[in-house]
Order: sequence, then C-alpha cells, then structure tokens
Amino acid sequence: MGPVMNFSSHKTHLILTALATSVLTASLLTAYNSYRKQRARRILDEEVRRSLATHEPKEDISLKASGGTLPEPRQGEDWSVLNGSTDFDDELVREQLARNYAFFGEEGMAKIRGGSVVIIGCGGVGSWAAVMLARSGVSKIRLVDFDYVTLSSLNRHATATLADVGTPKVKCIERTLKQVCKWINIEACVDIWKKEEGGRLLEDVDWVVDAIDNITTKVDLLHYCHSNNIKVFSSMGAGAKSDPTRIQISDISYTIYDPLARSVRRRLRVLGINSGIPVVYSTEVPGDVKLLPLPEEEFQKGNVNELNVFDDFRVRILPVIGPLPSIFGLHIATYIICNLAGKPIANPLPIKNRRKLYERLSRELLTRESRIAGEQLNRIPIDEDDVALIFEDVYLGRSLIPPHPVPTKAVLVRWDPNEPVTLENVVVMEGKEADHHMRECWDLQRRPGEVWGEHVEGIVRRRAEEVRRVREAVL
Repeated sequence: MGPVMNFSSHKTHLILTALATSVLTASLLTAYNSYRKQRARRILDEEVRRSLATHEPKEDISLKASGGTLPEPRQGEDWSVLNGSTDFDDELVREQLARNYAFFGEEGMAKIRGGSVVIIGCGGVGSWAAVMLARSGVSKIRLVDFDYVTLSSLNRHATATLADVGTPKVKCIERTLKQVCKWINIEACVDIWKKEEGGRLLEDVDWVVDAIDNITTKVDLLHYCHSNNIKVFSSMGAGAKSDPTRIQISDISYTIYDPLARSVRRRLRVLGINSGIPVVYSTEVPGDVKLLPLPEEEFQKGNVNELNVFDDFRVRILPVIGPLPSIFGLHIATYIICNLAGKPIANPLPIKNRRKLYERLSRELLTRESRIAGEQLNRIPIDEDDVALIFEDVYLGRSLIPPHPVPTKAVLVRWDPNEPVTLENVVVMEGKEADHHMRECWDLQRRPGEVWGEHVEGIVRRRAEEVRRVREAVL
C-alpha cells in the first residue's frame, strides 16, 4: 500500500502546484493589463490637459457660483469666432465621439459634425435636446429663449443648478456644453422668436427644434418653417403626463389624444398644412391634472393677462414631472442626429391602422350620403383630414351618445338632415346608433333632439361652436 499512497501524494502535489502556477499566471496577467490601462489613461489625460492648456479660450466665460454672469454674445459675427476652439485636437474629438463613430461611420459623423441646429425654447425639453445634440457631435447650436431659471426649473432642466437661478436658461446650457464639448460653437440668444422678424434666428441651419410652450408662437414657427422649406421638429405636450411608454415620434397628422397636438393640428390645417412635420408626443390620455390655480393675491393685482412677460404666454403653472420632458428632448435629438447622418428613422411608428380608419369612415360616409341622395356621389365636402379632425379632435374617438364609449365600429353620420354635410354637422356614433339615427331622422323625419334628447343636442351645438371658434382664431 506504501507505493500507492506515495503515488497518490505525488499526484496531489503536482495538481496543487499546477493550480498555484495558474493562479499566479492569471494574477500577473491581470496586473499587467491593469497597468497597461492605467498607463494609457494617464497618457490620454496628459494629452487632454496639454490640449486644453494650448487651446484654452482667452476669455473666462464660466458662470461663477458667486453670481458672475456670462458676457453677451457678439452680434453679427460668424459662429466660429463666437466661442469654441476651432483648432481643438481632432484626435481628442474622435476619442470623445468614438461610440458615435462606431455607429454612424466616417461619412455619417462628418455630416453630424458639420450640422447646425437652432433650438427655440430651452426649458425642460429644449435643454435636453441641446445636451444630446452636442454630446453626439453637432458643432453649431443656436439657443433661443427669453426666460430665466427659477427654482421650479430645477426639476427638469438639463443643465441649470441652484447657482443659475435668476440667469438666462440659454446661458446655463451654453456654459455646460462648452465644458463638455470644447470644440462646439454656441450662440446663446436671450430672445423670443417672432413671426414678424421671420428668419432672423433661423439662418444657416439644418434643423429647427420647436420646444415652445405657447401655442400661437408654436404654430407661427411651424408655419414659417414649413412655408420656407426649413426642417423643423416639434415637441407636443409633456406636461401632466406620467407614462413614458406612451411617448412616440410621428407626423403631426397622426397624433391622437394629445390636447396640444390637437390644437396645433387644427390651426395648421386651416393654414393649409396637413402633414410633413415630425413631432414627439404622448398618446397618454390626460387625467385630472390641470393648471394649478393662480393665488388670490395675483388676481387682486388686476388683469392676470398683464402678468405675462409676453402677450399670450401662460402665467399659471402646468404640473410636470421631470423625466417626461427629458424623454421628449432625447427623442428629438435622436431623430435629428440620425437624419443629419443620412440614416433617418424611416418609419416612425404611428398608431397602427389609424389612416385606414379615416379612409373607412370617409368611404362609409360617402356611401351613406349617396343612399340619401338616391344616386352615386363622387365626393362630399369633407376629406380624410377633416374626418380625422372630427373623429380625433372634436369627438375624441368616442361616440356622441352617452355614456360616450369608444365605439366597437365607429361611424360618421350627418346630424341634422336639414343641414348640409359640414365639419359642424357630422358626428361620431356606434354603428347601431347610426342606423337608429338614420331610421328615425330620415325615414320617420323626426328631429335629432327628439330622438336623442336635449342633452345630446346641446353637446352637438357646443362641438360645432368649438369648430367655428378654432376656424375664426386661425384665420
């Protein structure tokens, strides 16, 4: 038994020795790799510091916590001399943008770095769009906003800090972007876009970002850009929303359930613009969250409209949780970066089959009106865009008849047999309700109010008046 035991002991010794050697080898390799990484990091850090020391701007443009302010941008000068180091080491730029180069390639990144974007509205949405456009390589950004940072801005603004309260929002973004991207050219305009001045702030840009709160200015900007073939991306309502899974990019014509998008869409349609403007919006149906009431002491000061910095801008606070506007801004930046790179998001996902729904509603309304006329009609005074407005905007995708359910099979039907087919005289019903309406009002010649009651008739009158007011407001 002795030799066997010696052999076993020798074998165990060899195994232990091999394991120890393996552990030692692995430890040495790990230490060597760690040393290489640390050395490479030190070399890169030294290169960065050396480059920054070489190309540091002569003028100190940082905001100090003590309350120092940035100098006003010099007007009438090329962006390249406003700020940014045009001779900043390109190898360092490429290192910083390495992941983007891996995704878009040389040609795509050349287009992105040569791109220019104007962001109008630099609050919760616009600030996040600006940060990610810059971090992705866009080298020329013009920021436009008249507003100043308040304490309440800090729950959603991408760059503002406590030290920035009381300073222009555009200056906060400018400071941060220069700290992150030494090569970037920023023009920070404490200003407001006005249609009377047209393209003064929209010159020489590839894209315009509309992140404006005020609907009148928003529509004016979108109309101007669309009419002058300027690419524009618009942000709809992020306020009073909480579900990030409902946020999506779509053409303005496909938006649903968003009150701001609905109002913008109505006004643009009257101006002859039915589609062609990409937007980010949420399909989340607004709940009970509303504008916060204005304190009583503000009403005692007089006309509350006079509290506005500018005419038509709201003075009451819209509740908003910080993550939602940031997601809107990131959607915008992603869309524009891909477009600049020549790799556009070709088919942003709209609500499935919505256009087919409008086609069906329009076709069935034509069929119904042909049956009433006793002959085949080729067309009626309402097109598919009007159908979308009636269904989505006026009746919110629900039946006119209480309790206003979402129809299993939605139908458009003329309300008053004695009035022509117009936006004001077409309503949404469930299929069976529409058949009953036709039978009672056309076959038996009863008035709609007799069939459905005064309450329902009042709803139709209010919706018709709403359509008329919208038309008048935008004409």
